[in-house]
Amino acid sequence: MKFGLYTAVLHDRSIEEALDVIASLGLDAAEINAGGFLPPVHLPLEQILTSQAARDDYLGLFAERGLHLAGLNANGNPLHPNPAIGPRHAEDLRQAIRAASLLGQERVVTMSGLPGGECGATVPNWIVNAWNSGSLDVLDYQWNEVGLPFWREIDALAADHGVKVAIEMHPQNLVFNPPTLKRLVERAGTTNVGAEMDPSHLFWQGMDPIAAVNYLGPLVLHAAAKDVRINPDYARIYGVLDERFERIDPAEERTNLGGHEFAYRWPEDSAWDFVALGRGHGQEFWNAFIAALYTVDPDMAVNIEHEDVSLGRVEGIQVAAEVLLDAAAALRQPAGP
Repeated sequence: MKFGLYTAVLHDRSIEEALDVIASLGLDAAEINAGGFLPPVHLPLEQILTSQAARDDYLGLFAERGLHLAGLNANGNPLHPNPAIGPRHAEDLRQAIRAASLLGQERVVTMSGLPGGECGATVPNWIVNAWNSGSLDVLDYQWNEVGLPFWREIDALAADHGVKVAIEMHPQNLVFNPPTLKRLVERAGTTNVGAEMDPSHLFWQGMDPIAAVNYLGPLVLHAAAKDVRINPDYARIYGVLDERFERIDPAEERTNLGGHEFAYRWPEDSAWDFVALGRGHGQEFWNAFIAALYTVDPDMAVNIEHEDVSLGRVEGIQVAAEVLLDAAAALRQPAGP
């Protein structure tokens, strides 16, 4: 297996500096952003797509440090009905597939996307409890008219380029849990689409990530190492579907997600928080999670995604790396008598 870092957290540094951090922590791989919600700061995409020399130079940066390129990431909403967002994110995904193939890389991570609720809509519509006919009509439109045709196209492109697309099961997407991932694969008839197993988003929805790995089996193509801490005093009041995010003043620094959409501020009394590995679920879980992934694919890449705001960038990665590498060491230990 490969154990690395998704480098978006180090977008304040050059690719060389980011790779130096990874190597210094004993990790051996990196997943690089290729567009979508975030710009490809660590990937000279135009040169990669057009120049063999640029590709050789880029891969040389990894080889010099004993690292592997272990995935491109184009997380976004390729089904967004806003023409300033959806088509651009969709094209970023297509370009990431082409770039991955040219780099000899077989994994591209993304999200399934979320359309509007009807033809002509301008904002996405996430149906979480389809108890009435109107909600089922929305789901029928989103899946049959928008989602399935798009994913058949992406699957064909990925197959043509020898790439597997790993979908992060993320809320506010058509695919947000293991059954919806299976539904997409089965209904679209895909051969080159599967799951990126990020336990964090499953945890806060009340799912068991190891059970999810076992349920999806060979559909698990790639994995993220990202933890969540449930805050029971607040979770019992607000639940996990908590919409109390606060707007950030335009004068403050904020992350643009495409068009006029921005990421906003987390509530202070949150029901759950992203935390560094081990701060939500202990070493025993991470040992078992890595072992479950190994049974699916002994060559799988598992990349840290750091979003713990209580820790500095490198500090949080270091905490996570220690837990992840301990889990890797446990995997290599022979079973007792």
